[in-house]
Amino acid sequence: MKTLLIVFHSLTGGARQMAEAVAEGASCEPEAMVRLLTASGAGPEDVLAADGYIFVTPENLAAIAGQMKDFFDRTYYPALDRINGRPYATLICAGSGGQNAARQIARIVTGWRLRQVADPLIICTHAQTPEAILAPKLIGPADRLVCRNIGEAIANGLAAGIF
Repeated sequence: MKTLLIVFHSLTGGARQMAEAVAEGASCEPEAMVRLLTASGAGPEDVLAADGYIFVTPENLAAIAGQMKDFFDRTYYPALDRINGRPYATLICAGSGGQNAARQIARIVTGWRLRQVADPLIICTHAQTPEAILAPKLIGPADRLVCRNIGEAIANGLAAGIF
């Protein structure tokens, strides 16, 4: 059985909904164990025990969320040179851009020598005012379906030995 680790952080609920949709899709694969953990709750042992990864974060101030950065800070060196070649995907919940957060994760996992198996998915909420940025987010059904499909595809690929 392969293990898919989904690590997320969410302040306003958007990234959480995306991560939950990914986990729901991945859970359709009976030969994959899905672990959905918050960035603050995930540690090096979780990274080392997984066969593949999906990182889900909001973009805050053109960067990954602080809790995601903290996750990478705490797990990077304990996992370095021990998870080479494992697959990963990135999902970003952004108010406008999202590309900077995706680039930041790609740069971090390049050091881990992970293999990107899906293009980064950026879901834009168009939140631009302080009130809208801090308000609870609702990810629509079509976007949740895309997240679900990514989770299912990666879990299927892990179980089949494709990656």
